[in-house]
Amino acid sequence: MTTAVVLMLAACGGKGKPADPEPSPTVTPTPIPAPGETPEPASPTPAFVAPLTGMPLEQPPAFRPFTVMINNYSAARPQSGLTYADAVWEVLAEGGITRLMAVFHSRDFADPIGPIRSIRPYLIDLGEMYGGVLVHAGASNDALAILQHSGKADLDEIYNAGAYFYRDKSRKAPHNLYSTLEMLREGVKKRKFPEQVPVPSLPFAADPPPGAAGAVNVEAWFSLKNYVVSYTYDAATGLYTRLINGEVQIDKNNNEPLTAANLVFLSTAHRVYDKEGRLEIDLHSGGEALLFRGGKVISAEWTREKGDMIRIRRDGEELPFAPGTIYYHIIPGSLEEHVIFS
Repeated sequence: MTTAVVLMLAACGGKGKPADPEPSPTVTPTPIPAPGETPEPASPTPAFVAPLTGMPLEQPPAFRPFTVMINNYSAARPQSGLTYADAVWEVLAEGGITRLMAVFHSRDFADPIGPIRSIRPYLIDLGEMYGGVLVHAGASNDALAILQHSGKADLDEIYNAGAYFYRDKSRKAPHNLYSTLEMLREGVKKRKFPEQVPVPSLPFAADPPPGAAGAVNVEAWFSLKNYVVSYTYDAATGLYTRLINGEVQIDKNNNEPLTAANLVFLSTAHRVYDKEGRLEIDLHSGGEALLFRGGKVISAEWTREKGDMIRIRRDGEELPFAPGTIYYHIIPGSLEEHVIFS
């Protein structure tokens, strides 16, 4: 009898007191999705974000931007490399023909870039907004006067960097001059230009700002009535496809259509100042602007402070772009007269 009692006390923790019970583990129930609902995985925060597109990057860009003057004459189309551009600017040159300035920064590729043509003073201004190396073949007299002995980061096929360009024999001159990122980087190193410089950043947001009206078709002209640029919006991709005179514009490297997540149209003052039809274009005074993104249009204004790039604002606040490529268009006059949309 005594032995049985001792064994019972020992089992209860001794000294006549029962042992404390072990606490039960806390179990967090796993959420059960509603029927037909697939739980979304958490989006990882990107290590880096491209400053000019807002797109995620695994590592920051290894080189400063290149701002390349691209021929947009009909014989030069289709051009090469534009599907890799962070931004593209379309602006008038002489005779009512537009020229493109493509900004290459966040994407690395080996394909050709071109056809490359000459530069103008306002294109120097646009390129340097990005801290870009100016890439071109020759210049107008005024542009050449700006560049010579300036110390600017400038790769000119005619005057200082011919070894970093090449001619494509399948096309006729002058619409056959090309380069590659690898060649241009070699040129920068040879000329001992800085390989990295501060690059401005733009604001980006997934959704358009409130108050935007629907606009899925956009059409614009610059000077010539027989040259019309248009875009159609694809809600499935969130991109605008570019057309010239109703024909989809493609990249010769890959036969892909040129697309953009954002379209910007800027009204600026233009002045013809010589018999060759050369232009002065005001890129500093500001004016009306239209931003298209996500199938929506926002009326805005463009501004530019000293030492900064052109910014798009509404009521004084800078507007965010949709992550992706931006196509800018510098229009010589009222946007109401040059841009239609629906």
